[in-house]
Amino acid sequence: MINYAQFTPLSALLGGVLIGCSAFLLLYLNGRISGISGIASKILGKSSESTVPSWLFIAGLIVGSALASNAFSLPAPKIDNSWPLIISSGLLVGFGSVYGSGCTSGHGVCGLARLSRRSLVSVPIFMLAAVLSYFLLSTVS
Repeated sequence: MINYAQFTPLSALLGGVLIGCSAFLLLYLNGRISGISGIASKILGKSSESTVPSWLFIAGLIVGSALASNAFSLPAPKIDNSWPLIISSGLLVGFGSVYGSGCTSGHGVCGLARLSRRSLVSVPIFMLAAVLSYFLLSTVS
């Protein structure tokens, strides 16, 4: 959850620029889109191509997050939900990523930048679903 008391537009801008630069470099240097669902499917699937770049990308996410957390003394995230809810939510997101031929990072960061038709349709649907889910859950609870 975002702590709006500590949120600044500058940190959001910096984070967006770093994500965009990393996506650009991966595409420019390796010819690969930095969609997490595609990277995960290469690792979990029966692809004939090497999974080393995918494993390095995932390791970089984990190590980079740990380094940034320590460098900026960020608190560990607090998870208030049950493990069954977390696991079932993850499975639903995974199913949606497969069904939608990509995830929010692939469509939102890389697809929109490339003006992909699929992404131009998918991202507004993601956003609408997120807004509706938020309002439904906030009125129910």
